[in-house]
Amino acid sequence: MSMVLFASVVRVGDGLPLSASTDYEQDKELQETKKNIKGLSKKLSQFPDRCTLKTGPFNVNFTSALGVGYLMVCTASYPNVLAFCFLDELQKEFIVTYDPKRIRNAVRPYSFIEFDTFIQKTKQRYNSPRSLSTKINLSDMQTEIKLRPPYQLSADDLRSVNGFSHTSSKYKGIAPTQMLDPVTLPGIVSCVLSVLCGGLNLLRGVHAIESIMQNDDEDFNYVIAFFLGTAACLYQCFLFAYFSVWRDSKSFLAFALICLSNMYLYELRNMWQILFHVAVAAFMTLQIRLRQPQGKAPDYNV
Repeated sequence: MSMVLFASVVRVGDGLPLSASTDYEQDKELQETKKNIKGLSKKLSQFPDRCTLKTGPFNVNFTSALGVGYLMVCTASYPNVLAFCFLDELQKEFIVTYDPKRIRNAVRPYSFIEFDTFIQKTKQRYNSPRSLSTKINLSDMQTEIKLRPPYQLSADDLRSVNGFSHTSSKYKGIAPTQMLDPVTLPGIVSCVLSVLCGGLNLLRGVHAIESIMQNDDEDFNYVIAFFLGTAACLYQCFLFAYFSVWRDSKSFLAFALICLSNMYLYELRNMWQILFHVAVAAFMTLQIRLRQPQGKAPDYNV
């Protein structure tokens, strides 16, 4: 019999389970498939935003958008079109119901377990397609799947997820990179100022090297401090432009490095210069914190 058996919602960044359907199915193969889902959920960011995995008598389908992944287990005979329509309904309801900030700040597993009520109702509807209260425009989904079919995960992909091998190169480059929020004017200004500070540090560092070559009494640590300041400024620009794991922590460490290098250079700079460099670094750190990752919401037109 074709039916949806299990569904869960997870956070893409770390695989934290946010909600799941409660069931008491004791089938061993299904329980094993659920274990695979737990490993898969921690690696969603490495895969495209729409995938299918065939595991014996079951199919695992999942989509991801806006930092949240939606996974479901169904029988192998269950139509792909209905499976992704089901996931799309979960996605739309979850996005409307919960604030993105609350999702990002969730710490405990299953912090949104009450969403199970909606999952169960939707499961019942999709397990009895004739009783769907709302007609689903399957033609749009069929067209969408033909134009952009789900990536077919293999057994090798599953083994790599469970830690038995390195990430398969077959889907490297297929999965989209984590997108960030659009660049704002303050973000552009902070980036320009950070590049300016990095350039000033680099210029002063070159002059310090020339001074050392002419006078052996000069402190070479000043050169190191200038170049470290340059590297930290440019690294903050990189963190602002691209997504990275522990991005906020790295930006704070870069800010701390800029502060320390300027404290060491207090004999070569006046107070206003030091305050300018520190203020620019703090402004850049704030802009990195404000420019949060986002996902590409798939448009299923359902």
